[in-house]
Amino acid sequence: MRDVQFGELPYLKYDYSVTSCMYSPDGSRLAVSLSDGNINVYATSNWERTWILSGHSMSITSIAYSPNGDRIVSGSYDSTVRVWDVVTGDCLYIFIGHTSDIYNVAYSPQGNVVASMSYDRTIRLWDVETGDCRSTLSGGGYIYDMTFSASADNIAFSSEDYRVRVWDVTSGECRSILIGHTWRFMNITYSAKGDLICRNEIWDVGAWEVEAGAYRHLAQSAGNPVSSPKENQFAMLRGNDIELRDIATGQCIRRLSIDDKGFSSVAYSPQGDQIVSSSSRDYTIRLWDVETGECRQTMTGHTSYVSKVLFSPKRDHIASVDYYTVRLWNIGSGTSRKISHRHNGAVTGLKYSPKRNQIASCSSDSTIQLWDVETGFCTRTLTDHTEKVYNISYSPAEDLLVSCSRDTTVRVWDVECGACRYILAGHTKDINDAVFSPQGDQIASTSDDWTVRLWDVETGECQRILIGHSNEVWFVRYSPQGNQIATCSMDGSVRLWDLMTGDCQHTLIGHFEGIGGMEYSPNGNQIASASDDKTVRLWDVKTGMCSHVFIGHQEIVRRVVYSPRGDQVASASRFDKTVRLWDLESGECRHTLEGHKGEIHAIAYSQRGDLIASWSEKGEARLWDVEAGDCRWTLNYDGLAGWDSSPLSINFVWMSSEVDSFITADFSGNVRAWEVVEEGGQPRIRMRWGSTNGQLVVQDTCVQGVQGLSDLNRRLLKQRGATGEPNHRLREAGKNVMSMTSVVSKLKSSSSNTESLN
Repeated sequence: MRDVQFGELPYLKYDYSVTSCMYSPDGSRLAVSLSDGNINVYATSNWERTWILSGHSMSITSIAYSPNGDRIVSGSYDSTVRVWDVVTGDCLYIFIGHTSDIYNVAYSPQGNVVASMSYDRTIRLWDVETGDCRSTLSGGGYIYDMTFSASADNIAFSSEDYRVRVWDVTSGECRSILIGHTWRFMNITYSAKGDLICRNEIWDVGAWEVEAGAYRHLAQSAGNPVSSPKENQFAMLRGNDIELRDIATGQCIRRLSIDDKGFSSVAYSPQGDQIVSSSSRDYTIRLWDVETGECRQTMTGHTSYVSKVLFSPKRDHIASVDYYTVRLWNIGSGTSRKISHRHNGAVTGLKYSPKRNQIASCSSDSTIQLWDVETGFCTRTLTDHTEKVYNISYSPAEDLLVSCSRDTTVRVWDVECGACRYILAGHTKDINDAVFSPQGDQIASTSDDWTVRLWDVETGECQRILIGHSNEVWFVRYSPQGNQIATCSMDGSVRLWDLMTGDCQHTLIGHFEGIGGMEYSPNGNQIASASDDKTVRLWDVKTGMCSHVFIGHQEIVRRVVYSPRGDQVASASRFDKTVRLWDLESGECRHTLEGHKGEIHAIAYSQRGDLIASWSEKGEARLWDVEAGDCRWTLNYDGLAGWDSSPLSINFVWMSSEVDSFITADFSGNVRAWEVVEEGGQPRIRMRWGSTNGQLVVQDTCVQGVQGLSDLNRRLLKQRGATGEPNHRLREAGKNVMSMTSVVSKLKSSSSNTESLN
């Protein structure tokens, strides 16, 4: 396995929080500073740690490399500045003089001066040859940011008096004060042309022409601006988007967007032709083409807020930083993995088609994907919706698929060819649910516009508009006989509608908060409803009377399902993290199923009704014995099922009556197939396939005896869960070793959109 590359590198994990991360100018080293006062320096050729620079007594707040890369300067809460020799690991200078925490340090472009910025409201300029303090700069109170000019003859800083001061580095004199603004500038940076790019406290971005003192406004309501190395544009965070703007005019050139996930940081590549970003919600790292705005690669692995992303100067790596981890990614030709067909947003719904052996998934990225269950290939992506897709449903014949969206449309799709047959328009707000009638000739849809609509599948025309709810309508269910529908709403009611006349036969009132779950019993004589009032109620369909009120959950109830025989109801509360099994004869709670660590998103009975599965936001599935109430097995997947604002979000489906295979989906847009196998008399959960997501997954992979595996890749595979020890020396060809081809096929599919793990 010599020279094999897997698209990512071993991550760097720490016991203390990461405070800063920086590549050396030539890209040969990476420095990581920590809250314990140490700096870890790594060689990027093999990612071995070369030095731990120790000396600060408190957390390090800022680090910077010298222009030639042989030194590092660091600032700390201990009020000192230290200069380190990267080659020897020695501390060359300790600069003492500040009387409070230091929160920013920088080298001048020539490398002969270090600037340090402190809460004592001063900036000090230090001579790196003598160690002397050359100048102490102050003015305007608290200092927010500082920046050297490209020529290094000036340093500018912004302060709380709404002004920017420009100082001569050599003389230590204030050359000019930029005035006329009524807001404080929080971030400033010099462009190569000598202008100061600024962001103020109300998130407006502008530029000062330093010599003339003229200010021009560039953009409103933006995050920290990042200038392109080409100096023709800058990137800024705005709402959930990254906007690329012309640096001269402020006009928006291009907008990079990933639905409603938002961004936390952004950086240009050294050549300015690519941008790397981190998401503030799903913690993914994305690589963008600046010219086209296309997302070229998505990388996942972080499980907490990503504070910083950066390119290596050689452009061969990306580093991304969360609280305790630095993750490293290979990019560029030959190492960048193919972008999969995984969703680029949270999966909001899953449905299984037994006749086609197919899974359909819908997402907040506005797409629907169809998956071959056997191979894991995404066979088709349906893209006509323009907003988040809330739910999908197969027709009884499984030849059609209906979808509903935030874009206020219902769409009917031909599953075979992927064509959109009809766009059902009429609702005026988000459509929460859409389902086929048992006969397949009609579709019912519910909306935030408080209405229910019935559509003719053959013509696509709206047959009826059912009005009566006084708030958002969430679920709709056809009775098993197909002559009635039930709808539930945030108004706290369930309504039963006659499909022949369109009349409301009964309004089921008893819940005093919104209803987020509802199902007919198998025989259609009863309805179970789950409410935010923490109760489950059973209703007689003929009379509209409430027969039972199940009390026990400690938080809102959003899931309720009948057992296949109809003698039991299961309910799940997201927030009290329990499933309760209720006996319909006695009304008693037979079992309270506890053990989930995260919010429960889905519950499903097996076809025989003797088992029930539950699925939580922590990527945890549990299978329970209905009779005994015991947990048979648990799957803990290191990922997020995710939270979605829609109460309809379902991300777990069974695929077999034998309860030996199921499908899950998560907040990061991944769809995965699992199987239950018996090993030594015990059930074991194994992933059959999973949509690729930019992160290497090697569960159930053994590298015992693998030849030629580098130490770097050995560490990577061990971190990802591979077992066994590779050979450290090449063995004779006759020895029993695993071939490179077999291992790579086990670890990564570079020519398809799935990762085979079986």
